[in-house]
Amino acid sequence: MVLTTSGVDRFEASRPRLEAIAYRLLGSASEAEDVVQETYLRWQAADVDRIEVPEAWLTKVLTNLCLNQLTSARARRETYVGQWLPEPLLAGDPMLGPADTAERRESVSYAVLTLLERLTPGERAVYVLREAFDYPHREIAGILDLTEAASQQIFHRAKKHVAEGKARSEVDEAAARRIVEEFLAAATSGRTEPLVRLLTQDAVAIGDGGGKVPARAKAFEGALAVATFMRGLFKPGPAQRALAGGTVELYSTSANGGPAVVAVVDGRVFGVMCLEITAEGIAAFRNQVNPDKLERATRQWAAAPDHGDPLLRLF
Repeated sequence: MVLTTSGVDRFEASRPRLEAIAYRLLGSASEAEDVVQETYLRWQAADVDRIEVPEAWLTKVLTNLCLNQLTSARARRETYVGQWLPEPLLAGDPMLGPADTAERRESVSYAVLTLLERLTPGERAVYVLREAFDYPHREIAGILDLTEAASQQIFHRAKKHVAEGKARSEVDEAAARRIVEEFLAAATSGRTEPLVRLLTQDAVAIGDGGGKVPARAKAFEGALAVATFMRGLFKPGPAQRALAGGTVELYSTSANGGPAVVAVVDGRVFGVMCLEITAEGIAAFRNQVNPDKLERATRQWAAAPDHGDPLLRLF
């Protein structure tokens, strides 16, 4: 069936919301784009004039496609090389979606996206639709073919799981940037003690290289272990320069609404390190260096206006 201009316009009006839902459900911008395109093909084949509520129809199709993707993704990630982390999105990326409430901002944070991996596909869908997009349980039940009571129970269970893994508190943006700058200064000082003072005692560091860039398969845990790793990571040397392929420029920026360090080599985003900062210190470093998950960030970085001078140049 050939869509009319009106049908195409209706879909395009929903595209930003669909992409934002799909990204939160899948943790991957590229997979989200693919699922949204498949939703469009389903829309194109449907008798759209007989669809009473296009938004509900599109959300149901998209969510169920994402559930199928999540089920197969769980099997793929069992054979994934090393740690799996979401694809980071830099500040201003439209796929981040609405950020008008604390719940919506938190739902796309890198820490929460990582925690969502603990949920079943169904729990993740209910959590995202309710917490990030404020869908009533009656509509969620219709999308997922559940009862309203079941949707409520699943949401409370999912929210509890996520809350159990979240950091204890957060700091404001200005304080977060100051801590990022202090961290970079400490990491390049060549000493472990300044780093330890910035970390919580139970701090962790996780890296995702996808088997394409060296990254430890097991997370570093504890302030001393993390500080020792960071000191080595930022120590100049021929091996680091060869791995990066040139001089690394480090910028303090935002990814998924939180503080991050972006490493850029010749205009290419080489890594995005997302920091989870609490009032007690830095609780987690989640470092994405898998080049497949940095293509969108590189495009966005290139398209953005002047980023200013880097905080540091390494190697």
